[in-house]
Amino acid sequence: MRPVSEPHARIIAGTPAFRRINIAIFACGFSIFALLYSVQPVLPLFTQEFGVSAAESSLALSLTAGAMALSMVFAGSLSEVVGRKSMMLGALIASSLLTVAVAFVSDWHHVLWLRALAGITLSGAPAVALAYLGEEMEPKAVAPAVGLYIGGSAFGGMVGRLVVAGLADLGADYGAGLSSWRLAMAGLGITGLVCALVFWRALPASRHFSARAPNFGKLVVSLGVCARNPGIAVLLIAGSLMLGSFMTVYNYLGFRLQGEPFWLSQSAAGLVFLAYPMGSLASAIMGAQAARFGRGPVFIVCVLVMICGLALMFPDSIAFLIAGLLVMTFGFFGAHAIASSWAPAMVAQDKAQASSLYLLSYYVGGAVAGTAGGLFWDSHGWLGVSAFSGAMMLGILGVAIALTRMNRD
Repeated sequence: MRPVSEPHARIIAGTPAFRRINIAIFACGFSIFALLYSVQPVLPLFTQEFGVSAAESSLALSLTAGAMALSMVFAGSLSEVVGRKSMMLGALIASSLLTVAVAFVSDWHHVLWLRALAGITLSGAPAVALAYLGEEMEPKAVAPAVGLYIGGSAFGGMVGRLVVAGLADLGADYGAGLSSWRLAMAGLGITGLVCALVFWRALPASRHFSARAPNFGKLVVSLGVCARNPGIAVLLIAGSLMLGSFMTVYNYLGFRLQGEPFWLSQSAAGLVFLAYPMGSLASAIMGAQAARFGRGPVFIVCVLVMICGLALMFPDSIAFLIAGLLVMTFGFFGAHAIASSWAPAMVAQDKAQASSLYLLSYYVGGAVAGTAGGLFWDSHGWLGVSAFSGAMMLGILGVAIALTRMNRD
């Protein structure tokens, strides 16, 4: 007999409402991270068209990630007023329209302003999606839905990069020249609007949400309590360095592949983002190993894997570069999966705030280091990028060892 949800009961697995939520939440995760990371493969085109340095071009991603991180802390509280579904739908529509608008501006500073605004609007979806699932679904049905959200996020991040890289080459083939990235951004923005339509049609209205005034004062106090926790304070450093080192490599890998000695096309260089499925594999494997051996030891192993992957990428060989990228990506996502689950486990209360702080440090670290890495690329090429990322990875290793000594779990 098929399970059926009562009108005001929480949604259970196997029901039509459960399947609708899965479709909607996948579309939401896909859109968020496709729009966020869409500019990464076309950073070299920005340097050519706008006459900016590699470091300046990376601001198109760093400003978005940083603005999203800062806004996420407060977006959840704002959704207490406007509602979960309305907040997420507005975030998806606004972010998609801003992405389309980027395709039509001719001034670099306007590009950056639009990307920063997109970071603010994007924050309304990831900050609220998990809250919606927790309110509307039975506990046993939440985990599969969260898995689909994460899967959609990883898939969207990969596909968004590949689509933009491919459309940029298509635009060049049809005479768009250096402005070929505009076709790509417009196309991705329209895709985001389609995802918003799917989300709006598929996601059931909230049945267990009650609007209330946000308490920002209480939020700030609880964030401060979490930040004073010694374990979380150290973990915040790890999160910042992790995405910082990872984003630096991916930001400037396109510059390396499209230059001497590889000279790959935009779409061919964009194929490196096919390494992203290693993230899903790493999260599953390392999560299981962490449950068996403890978070600390497995976290250390993941960081060592990242370092080995970076070292493999140094020779001017496509084979070594691809192998190293796969290894580094595996290590990074394994470490991120462990760290993101570690933050709320370190506190008895305010678990959501602990997670928010971790994500804040994670994205801000990626934004800052992702742009700073451009200075190393401009001055010393891939050697500089490798040294900068490698130094951050060694810092993560030190933090991982310290966390293992502090938390014997």
